[in-house]
Amino acid sequence: MSVDVLRRWVDDGTLTEHRSAGGQRLVEGTELARLAATLAAGGGDEAVTAGAGSRISARNRFEGLVTRVVVDEVMAQIEIQAGPHRLVSLMTAEAALALGLKPGVAAAAVVKSTNVIVELAGPARLRVV
Repeated sequence: MSVDVLRRWVDDGTLTEHRSAGGQRLVEGTELARLAATLAAGGGDEAVTAGAGSRISARNRFEGLVTRVVVDEVMAQIEIQAGPHRLVSLMTAEAALALGLKPGVAAAAVVKSTNVIVELAGPARLRVV
């Protein structure tokens, strides 16, 4: 998302900010995660994305914000809000900690699947593609 969008959201009260010692506007990552989840729940057309920066050949790449992290001794469940899409990833707790994943962190979910189920409109018929 652009700095201009963030400024507008702060100005209209959608986001809250605080100022650094140097006067810079700061928005907490958890505040951005809350907004991403709210926008998605409302079905808004605005996509909250982290912006490009890394290089990868994957087509199914969803950039967004981490909105929830649940970690136990072995595994972690990571939720990413990418525009209206909520993606959930399961990974090792070690990997989640090494990546520093927590609500408000910009991240990308890369989806690789060998099976995709497509549901046709009308009667519930499923086809494996």
